[in-house]
Amino acid sequence: MKKLSTQRITLIALFIVINIVGGHIALLAKLPVYLDTIGTLLGSSFFGPVGGVVVGILTALINGTTGDLFSIYYMPSQIVTALVAGLIYRKVSATDVKNIWWSALIISVPATIVSSVITVILFHGITSSGSSTIVQVLHGLGVNQTLSVFLVQIGTDYLDRLIGVYVVAVVYSVIVSRVHLIQISLYKIKK
Repeated sequence: MKKLSTQRITLIALFIVINIVGGHIALLAKLPVYLDTIGTLLGSSFFGPVGGVVVGILTALINGTTGDLFSIYYMPSQIVTALVAGLIYRKVSATDVKNIWWSALIISVPATIVSSVITVILFHGITSSGSSTIVQVLHGLGVNQTLSVFLVQIGTDYLDRLIGVYVVAVVYSVIVSRVHLIQISLYKIKK
């Protein structure tokens, strides 16, 4: 990430807020998706892997101390998501809608592995998310706990990243066009 400007700090703060609000909505509504990585994906799309990691870590710390303690334990998942997304966004434009399916898959798989390990080892398959219910149903039907967690995690992570990558495509194009208009206006004022 390059020099921190007021504009960059403001965007990072906005992305953290998007993560926190999304995460709380998903938690309170017991949705089977998490919605707490949209800002991380935005951070990675705007500022590369390091920017996404900053957003992810700060989100996990703030969420973990203000309402969802599980967020702190899943910080490694935020970090992996940010790193992979940052690398993807170096190769594929954030506004490239036709690559959303593949981008979301590539971004979600490494984080799914990390999240699954955390869920199984630390929480034995039960967390605060709505997906825990699905894990318990599968386990109740005789599926191994670890396999239940992984199957649910891969599905929910992919759906979560698919939503996130789509939102990034929309928000990225809006923010870039607005910032460009502001820069043009400021340039005209300076003349």
